[in-house]
Order: sequence, then structure tokens, then C-alpha cells
Amino acid sequence: MTTDAIRLPSVSFGRRGLLRGTAGACGALALGGLSSLAQAASGPTTETVLRIADYKALDGLALEASGNAQSAYRSQFAEFASGNLIVEAINAGSIDVGSSSEIPPAFGIAAGARLSIVAVVKDDVNWQVVLVPPGSPIRSVADLKGKRVGYVRATTTQYYLAKMLGEAGLRFPDIQAISLTPSEGQAAFDQGALDAWAIYGYSVPFAIKKGARVLVTSNGYLSGNYLYLASPDALADPGKSAAIGDYFLRLRRAFAWRAANLERWARVHSAAIGVPLETDLEILRRNSRQRDLAPIGDADIASAQNVADTFHQLGVLPKHIDIAPAFDRRFNDILSRPLS
Repeated sequence: MTTDAIRLPSVSFGRRGLLRGTAGACGALALGGLSSLAQAASGPTTETVLRIADYKALDGLALEASGNAQSAYRSQFAEFASGNLIVEAINAGSIDVGSSSEIPPAFGIAAGARLSIVAVVKDDVNWQVVLVPPGSPIRSVADLKGKRVGYVRATTTQYYLAKMLGEAGLRFPDIQAISLTPSEGQAAFDQGALDAWAIYGYSVPFAIKKGARVLVTSNGYLSGNYLYLASPDALADPGKSAAIGDYFLRLRRAFAWRAANLERWARVHSAAIGVPLETDLEILRRNSRQRDLAPIGDADIASAQNVADTFHQLGVLPKHIDIAPAFDRRFNDILSRPLS
């Protein structure tokens, strides 16, 4: 799973990431380029280099573990810590393709970043939750009124917390909202300085093992969508564009292998990230859905627009944006066809 802490990009984007080689503007306007069939016909060559942003032990590892790493072109994977950095790198032209939550592209577009949204990752939402300490009298979101609630600013936690509060007839000013990094939140929660904590990922099962209780999950509040982004320059290059299509096809095969081999994947993944195998396997088995790659639909565009609108209403996104022009459906055929 991925989560993205975001700062408002200044669009003076400079990059980080460890490159590792493996053998192997926006949206609707780009539809005037090569069709996916024409891309497949020309194909990437051995001279093509596709620069891929990834997170620790995520899509690149899935390709390797499933036997789908090899390609006719050269892939360079760069490891990033968050989606906002991937948006910056794509805008700077140092990365061709990479994924993030629905949040970083909205901030990037508001700041004038050049990017296209070319595919949708469907992933889990069960491990993004609001926790309360052991023995807490809090039993509903409405009980959070006036309470100290930790969250990670401008991430999925702020989004689903805002949605939950709104459903209960509350707003952010009705709680003592405390913006914390995940590590800061963990320390504050453990020390009893928070009445509740909106958090994601491996912090959740570890807190539960210490006695924390899940007040509510984000299921029904988050879409579970994560977006694959591409550089418009890469899409304009026939070799790179065809390579992106091939990369997506191999990712779909890798994700199908993951879903069918959870124990094997957990052994590889848990070792790579340094968490106990049992914890990793518990998360995978209790996911709301297994990671998958899908074509862009109208509902996906509407979901991304809702996220952008929510952050604008919260005063975090500085202006209203129309995100639809950033979506480019040229790979929908590759993302829809049955896997062989």
C-alpha cells in the first residue's frame, strides 16, 4: 500500500532516489498521439530506457518475484519515499512513470506541474483507520468532538477523517486536529497524548497488538484508487510510450501472481521491508482487495476530482482545479485485455 505525505510543490523540482537498472499539455490532448495498437506494433527497442519511480519493495519487487521483470528494453527503477516526490520528478523530466495516491497529482496540477494520469491502481483501504487507545470511552466519530486527534496533513488520513467528521455533522475545527508525521503520531499515541489517531499501514497492526482499538476503517470513505502518472514527454516518445504499455501489462501479470500466491509474496515482501512474516501476511489476507491495475473510467476521474475539491474546501489546496484534462486513456486497451 502506498500513502503520500505531500507538501505544496514549488515546481522547482529536484530529485532523490537510488537508481537500479534492470534488463530486460496533459490528458485528452494526448489522445491525438499514437494509439496503443500503433505503439504495440512499433514497440520499444533495446535502446529504449524507461525510468520508473517505485516505493520500497512494491511494484519492482512484484515483477521480480513473479518472474515478470525481463523486457526488450532497459528499465531503471528509482526508489522514492512519497508520491509528491514522484510528481516533482515527473515534472522535472527525470522520471517517465510512477504512481501515487490521488492527492499529489492534484497539488502538482495546482502548482503547474506537467503530468498525465494514465492508469489506476486498485488497492486496499482496510488498513487506513482511526484508532483509539485501550480502554477509550470513544465509540463513534461523533464522540471525537473536542478530542485530540492526530493525522498526517495532506494525505489520505486527512481526507477520510474530514469525510468521517462531515458524516457525523462535524468539521475539522470541532476537534483538536493535530498534524503529525507517522513516527510522531506513534509516539504521541503511545504516550497517551492523543485521544484518537488517523493512520495507515503497518502502524495499525502494531498498535492493535498493543491494545489499540479500530474506531472506524476508511472503507466506504476512500476509493482505494492510486494513480499511475507519466511524463507527457515520455508519452510523446513512441519507444517510451510503448514501453509504458508493456510495463503495465507485466505489472498486471505480477499483481495477478501476488493475489494467487499471498504466502509466497509475503515471504519475499516481509524480508524486503523488515517486518514479521505473520504481520505482513495478516495485512494481505485482510485487505479489502488485492492490488490490481485497471483502465481509467469516468468514476475514477470523478473520485480524483472529489479528492481535489475536498482539499480545496479544507483550505489545503490553494485553488480549485479541474483534474479531468490530466487523464489520458491511451493505455485502456492494454489495461482491459484478458491476461494470457
